[in-house]
Amino acid sequence: MSKQIQDAYIVAAVRTPVGKAPRGMFRQVRPDDLLAHALRTALARTPSLDASAIDDVVVGCAIPEAEQGMNVARIALLLAGLPSSVAGVTVNRFCASGLQAVAMAADRIRLGEADVMIGAGTESMSLIPMGGHHIAFNDAVFRGDEHVGIAYGMGMTAEKVAERWKVSREDQDAFAVESHRRALAATHDGEFAEEMAPYEIALHEPDLATREVIVKRRVVGRDEGPREGTTMEVLAKLRPAFAAKGSVTAGNSSQTSDGAGAVILASEAAVKRFGLTPLARFVGFAVAGVPPEIMGIGPIHAIPKVLKQTGVPQADLGWIELNEAFAAQSLAVMRELGLDPAIVNPLGGAIALGHPLGATGAIRTATLVHGMRRRRQKFGMVTMCVGTGMGAAGVFEAL
Repeated sequence: MSKQIQDAYIVAAVRTPVGKAPRGMFRQVRPDDLLAHALRTALARTPSLDASAIDDVVVGCAIPEAEQGMNVARIALLLAGLPSSVAGVTVNRFCASGLQAVAMAADRIRLGEADVMIGAGTESMSLIPMGGHHIAFNDAVFRGDEHVGIAYGMGMTAEKVAERWKVSREDQDAFAVESHRRALAATHDGEFAEEMAPYEIALHEPDLATREVIVKRRVVGRDEGPREGTTMEVLAKLRPAFAAKGSVTAGNSSQTSDGAGAVILASEAAVKRFGLTPLARFVGFAVAGVPPEIMGIGPIHAIPKVLKQTGVPQADLGWIELNEAFAAQSLAVMRELGLDPAIVNPLGGAIALGHPLGATGAIRTATLVHGMRRRRQKFGMVTMCVGTGMGAAGVFEAL
């Protein structure tokens, strides 16, 4: 017997500040603690919700090992003080993990299998390096050219995209300058205040004179990545980071980062039962595969797919959070699909704000939901490219 699809509503969406890795403000903070803080903050925004009614917590994490291994979802929800009756699962779609988690949580509700779900994400690139502590590719990847793209570093895939889509160094640097400008303006204007969950950091540092460990505490409530004084002249001095004669630099690439985000979703029945206020409606989600060596173009295929699936015309999108893995791939996607630069990352993107891999989708969902409501936009999207050649895109409707 078929069931009618029901709506899934976002009733809370929060994120931690994003820290720079590996030597930034969260360098000593565990990713499960960041996630636990995001979960607690999200629940504090919905005080009428009975936490025992949460059916499951789905958490995205791109490198789920070490401090963020052992099913970080379940561990963090327990650390956050959720009842032991609440389950948790960790999912991995690399850079789209956080968005995938939100989509999976929403789908459980849409199918009538759950009434309250949490979709979240966490990542510490300070504690767990890109690729993890032990990278072990299948030998078949290196036998011939068929699968070698799987082993390409992300920077080299960006070089491939820049070359094929003819994205110049100057255009990449200009895109990066604008990302920082928008992020700094948004921070100054308090645009991130609604979504932010300020975090208290306790740094343990040695006092060589007394031979004691000094604990220094401070509360951080803003992202660490946006840089004053980022200009074309400054970026022009940077050398190519991945290819000797390339155009992709540290300045026009996303920053390695630490952070977490959490989104609470509820059915219409749960909204009425607990007296919740819907912030947005989850509309749809799609993924698509592309050649691994040009993974950055993934959104070119995922975006039309989700728009067709949901019936939302591209022209109706008022806000697009396009993860800036690299300026090269962001520009290629925007040009290929004719995306209006004015509505793409209006508060800056990952080049300025950072990209904590598996957490990014949940973080950018929080930015989108609150941003659309402030600016009275109806439909918006979170989209990104994904390592090994994929793209993901999710559509949301602000309420």
